Amino acid sequence: MTISVGERIPNVVMNEMGEEGPVELTSEALFAGKKVVLFALPGAFTPTCSKAHLPGFVANADKIRAKGVDDIVCLSVNDAWVMDAWGKDQNAEEIHMVADGSANFTQAVGLVLDRTAGGMGIRSQRYAMIVDDGVVTALNVEEPGKLEKSSAEAVLAQL
Repeated sequence: MTISVGERIPNVVMNEMGEEGPVELTSEALFAGKKVVLFALPGAFTPTCSKAHLPGFVANADKIRAKGVDDIVCLSVNDAWVMDAWGKDQNAEEIHMVADGSANFTQAVGLVLDRTAGGMGIRSQRYAMIVDDGVVTALNVEEPGKLEKSSAEAVLAQL
């Protein structure tokens, strides 16, 4: 079942890159006491994700933060090494690159995209959510192949 507006984010373990390699990060630590914009996408270094989705948040990070957002999180079912390399490649210093390598978060919020037939395995659907102190206040899930509702501009208009 897909998470809904008004529901609390489940507490699961993900990863992020630390100074000496990947470190665990819980969703509780990520969202507690903060207003967070999280956008998720099918994969690092993939065409739409690299040419439009992440770059939109990079370009609009200051505007989003000016609306009272404490953290902007990019999440993908990739490992921390890949997310770190992709963030560097995209000049995404203002974006918190979070690895959901085992799809713990993606499965817990019910937003799995099964791309096993295409050789990509289990991935995340493309979406954006606004989370206030662990509670979802907005959720924008894209139709397959689209980038409209989860774009940085769409999220900015909701803030």
